[in-house]
Amino acid sequence: MEKIKMKTPIVEMDGDEMTRVLWKIIKDELICPYIDLKSEYYDLGLANRNATNDQVTIDSANANKKYGVAVKCATITPNAARMTEYDLKEMWKSPNGTIRAILDGTVFRAPITVKGIEPYVRTWKKPITIARHAYGDVYKNVEIDVPGPGKAELVFTGEDGEELRETVFDFKGPGVLQGMHNIDKSIASFARSCFNYALDTKQDLWFATKDTISKKYDHTFKDIFQEIFDAEYKERFGKAGIVYFYTLIDDAVARVMKSEGGFIWACKNYDGDVMSDMISSAFGSLAMMTSVLVSPDGKYEYEAAHGTVQRHYYKYLKGEETSTNSVATIFAWTGALRKRGELDGIQELTQFSDRLEKAVIQTIESGKMTKDLALITTLPDVTVLNSEDFIKAVRATYDALSYM
Repeated sequence: MEKIKMKTPIVEMDGDEMTRVLWKIIKDELICPYIDLKSEYYDLGLANRNATNDQVTIDSANANKKYGVAVKCATITPNAARMTEYDLKEMWKSPNGTIRAILDGTVFRAPITVKGIEPYVRTWKKPITIARHAYGDVYKNVEIDVPGPGKAELVFTGEDGEELRETVFDFKGPGVLQGMHNIDKSIASFARSCFNYALDTKQDLWFATKDTISKKYDHTFKDIFQEIFDAEYKERFGKAGIVYFYTLIDDAVARVMKSEGGFIWACKNYDGDVMSDMISSAFGSLAMMTSVLVSPDGKYEYEAAHGTVQRHYYKYLKGEETSTNSVATIFAWTGALRKRGELDGIQELTQFSDRLEKAVIQTIESGKMTKDLALITTLPDVTVLNSEDFIKAVRATYDALSYM
């Protein structure tokens, strides 16, 4: 068959370790045989980020702003061990955090559901979407190792020279100190993205923080959400038959466990990181969750919600067989290509993405899956496939669907 033509490139952000290995297999088996792929490539592998002083991450985010659609592989956020392993110049920031800050977007994550992989929470009947604020908080923090006794202060100096000052803690000995920030503009963008996404998907929206303890930081989030909802969205939500409400995050955690699902749960940056992992694991696997960063001006970056699968990569380097789940990475590609097709009016591209996702789900539901799913499936007599053979099985299913 003739390959599907593209008009505008997507931004391709390659990554690290086992997901980088899967990235190439997915392109070779599932993308390039069917699409005349146009992509602007950026190597976000840790070695290249180190070589470019992380400029490549900034360049990739700006390219995302230019072209509107990106697909990203999982990347390493280095710790002390990685500093030694990769001989790093410095402990580079999370590339996801850098990209999110530049795009000022919101991350929406939802589980990929298939028959035979039942949620661990028996009341859940519909997917739960996590809306994660993608700016500030712990991902843009400033930290100090406190060497000994002394007073820690939080100081803000206005442009007019006026100071606001609060004592954080009187240290009697060594400790640690952390400062975080956020800005009203980004919080407002987060709120509007969540309200718009709820209207687009016709789902109720929950928002949860801990304003009873954080009476300024978290309370600002709560207030901005409510002000924007009352002024711009309350009537539209009523017409759509959906609701918005705020609750404390500990209450939200309790309520979500007893719900049927089918709603959007909006969280601050780190809360969303943790809760999306909980949701994906409870629905089956960290590798069974979609993730898309949406900016206020309509730029999209699709990625897998999980990490680089370090343990499998070390086995791969030894020549040992792995059975690594590539579903979320495949769905990152289909999400990006579908959106590119929608924006450029290329119906064949959106249809390709729909069909490839259907092929992934049919492959699993036919009993062919990676080890992580085989351990939890209710399907009988399943076949456990290695990393590459699963992707090849998806291709066989896709080819069969194409001729039906």
